[in-house]
Amino acid sequence: MTTTANTTLEELERRANAHRDRPSYGHDALIACDRLVRIFTTDGVEVQALQGLDLLVKEGELMALVGASGSGKSTLMNILAGLDVPTAGAARVAGCDLLAMTGRDRLRYRREVVGFVWQQTARNLLPYLTAAQNVSLPMQLAGNKKKRAERAEELLTMMDIAHCRDRRPHQLSGGQQQRVAIAVALANDPKVLLADEPTGELDSATGEQVFAAFRRANEELGTTIVIVTHDQAVATEVRRTVAIRDGRTSSEVLRRTEVDAEGQESLVAREYAMLDRAGRLQLPAEYTTTLGMEHRVALELEQDHIGVWPDDAEH
Repeated sequence: MTTTANTTLEELERRANAHRDRPSYGHDALIACDRLVRIFTTDGVEVQALQGLDLLVKEGELMALVGASGSGKSTLMNILAGLDVPTAGAARVAGCDLLAMTGRDRLRYRREVVGFVWQQTARNLLPYLTAAQNVSLPMQLAGNKKKRAERAEELLTMMDIAHCRDRRPHQLSGGQQQRVAIAVALANDPKVLLADEPTGELDSATGEQVFAAFRRANEELGTTIVIVTHDQAVATEVRRTVAIRDGRTSSEVLRRTEVDAEGQESLVAREYAMLDRAGRLQLPAEYTTTLGMEHRVALELEQDHIGVWPDDAEH
């Protein structure tokens, strides 16, 4: 009995130590959302915009978030931007705990840690300032007095609009305004750049120019960039696209370049369903509709996979 008791205690202690030594969820990610919940109350009715969402983004990624209207993607972006606070769960960006920040912390976070580009071009720029002055303003507000003009010039050159430095927003096209907005968002060298439908008001050719500006910022500055978009052309241009459905991440498309035996390069895309930390899996709607899956499914564990079938209990 004593031996059994000692063994049990030793086993419990071993398990406890293993749990303590296990790295925390998202410990090596720049952005880590863990079972994120956001509930809005309107006229006494609760709406769950986020329902336990999990998301990890590594430093240096350029990725897209897609989803239907009401899926929760804009709510997620507002939380990551420090403009909204989650109801429950955990969210960390570049070491900042988004649930524990004070008002002062949140202001510093928006000035120094994240940059944000809105869909509406008018929201990104002050109309009475030139392009160069708009880019310099965030540095001035952050107390950065050195080399503001030089930094602004570098960013406008990177965005390929240095010739617009002395123009005010009404003298710029929509695409030029968005590229100035990207330069403004990059002014204080943020860890993360967030963009909510940045090409939504632009034609396809201009949208491609704006996306090219995001890509240059990612490649030349190493800035981590997350773009919410309905634009399929943008979604397919990034290496990783995460779909959000009903307040949770539902699927993910990863793209990689492969070289065949003849040395020809091709871009290969593969879609994955997302398995959250609670073990929940969102099956694509077209799959469940095609097979008539409703309410419950039958599962069978095989040696190297799990089989999923429509419920046939009534047959």
